[in-house]
Amino acid sequence: MAQSIDNTLAAKIGGRLLAGFDGLTPPDYILEWLAQGRIGGVILFARNVETPAQVAALTRACHDAAPAPILIGIDQEGGTVARLRHGFTESPGALALGAAGSEALAEAMTRVLATEMRAVGINWTYAPVVDVTHDIHNASVGTRSPGMDAVLVSRMGAAQARGFAAGGVAATAKHFPGLGNTPVDTHDALAVIDGPLDYLYANDLMPFRTAVAAGVPAVMISHVKFPALDPDYPATLSPALTTGLLRETIGFQGVACTDCLEMRAITDNFGAGESAVLAALAGADVLLFSHTRELQAAAYDALLAAAHSGRLPTQQIDTAAARVWSLKQAYALRDQPPLGVIRAPEHLEIAARAARAGVVLLKGDLPLNLSVGKVGLVEFVQRRDSAVMEHGKSVETTPLAAQLAAHIPGLVTATVPPGDDAAGAGARALAETVETLIVATRSAHLDPDQFAGARRLLESSRRTVLLCLRNPYDAGALPAADVILCTCGDSAPSITAAVDALRGVFTPTGRLPVEVAG
Repeated sequence: MAQSIDNTLAAKIGGRLLAGFDGLTPPDYILEWLAQGRIGGVILFARNVETPAQVAALTRACHDAAPAPILIGIDQEGGTVARLRHGFTESPGALALGAAGSEALAEAMTRVLATEMRAVGINWTYAPVVDVTHDIHNASVGTRSPGMDAVLVSRMGAAQARGFAAGGVAATAKHFPGLGNTPVDTHDALAVIDGPLDYLYANDLMPFRTAVAAGVPAVMISHVKFPALDPDYPATLSPALTTGLLRETIGFQGVACTDCLEMRAITDNFGAGESAVLAALAGADVLLFSHTRELQAAAYDALLAAAHSGRLPTQQIDTAAARVWSLKQAYALRDQPPLGVIRAPEHLEIAARAARAGVVLLKGDLPLNLSVGKVGLVEFVQRRDSAVMEHGKSVETTPLAAQLAAHIPGLVTATVPPGDDAAGAGARALAETVETLIVATRSAHLDPDQFAGARRLLESSRRTVLLCLRNPYDAGALPAADVILCTCGDSAPSITAAVDALRGVFTPTGRLPVEVAG
């Protein structure tokens, strides 16, 4: 692999584009574009992941095809947004880390994630999320944020970024300038925040300032419009926000990266080619097109045409190319950990500690005496809170029932998928036959059917346990349970931690990093 930058205009343009694709191997056109310098790397999703060895082979094909170092990016936040899951060490999400409150534990956890990413040839993660949660109906952030307190989010975000760096992967603070104060999911529509600027500066921007001061190498710009700063364009396409606020006010000198320019917040309002040019003019260095070959090609052609016409200034092209090249050089895969580090015992132990530290007991006493009377579990399964959880896929059922059954002889269970009236009726029938009923919810406060079903079950006269497996706001919406336990996420280690807490294996010490009404 050549180690010198290609200074041709086409290479400078292509080097700032990252493309996604379907399948477990890179298609021929992706390898051709990498060889030609039409793209500077790829972005992976769960659709590209089967096993660690397969991912390593995929990334090796991409690295080998390119004449110079490339970036291979992925959303590996931990928790609900983690593309590397089966066969890898799973991590609790940012909200659980916020509940734990330990910077050392957050740093150790993301170092594990980074080490395993680098082992399979990935050198850039779009994490940590440093959005400060304000709106509890914000489905696209939720458990991905460390919490509602800007100081806590700043501390945990900086710790996570340090862990990624220590593991050899570039971290990305996102979603600038803050996506926590809107109920709109930018995968589906353009978000608009009309809040006062002094509040933005004092709260939402604090974690980004902290991350920048700590040396985070990349910042992701969001598709949110702040009319007080720019009445015309979302942050991704706004010079006032990307250049003015991020570069000039905050002083960030690293790589500014767009969120995916195929999200409906952009595609419903701007074409692929024009959005790429506008983002580049705004000051973005890397442009993400995560899914569609035709849109990726259109973006490259539009950028090249804008460069040739002079619409995209030469100095801006050169500055962006230099920033991107520096990132590629800093995180080039000159050495990689062996695949054997993946799911190493010490990695699993760190994940287990982090998950346990993030469990919060809000009401009642533990452990439960599960040896007296019949015990039932009703588990609500939600497909996804947001499209970000996985493009086009459903969230899988967790091993909660199996883990509880291993410790509770005679456990009876029911699973209630979204909108399944028959399953809901079965769950109510189950509830009539047990002395202790455990109801496991997933963001019921966002799902009227799930909320109604859970409320009916919890208003039983029997001993009831509410297990909030995702957003803890369910605890405020469903306060009737005798015991309320929040895991702040439903990753595998968090599920295990919930079962262990109910059994008394450990005493929950987490503190809820968000406000729960009720």
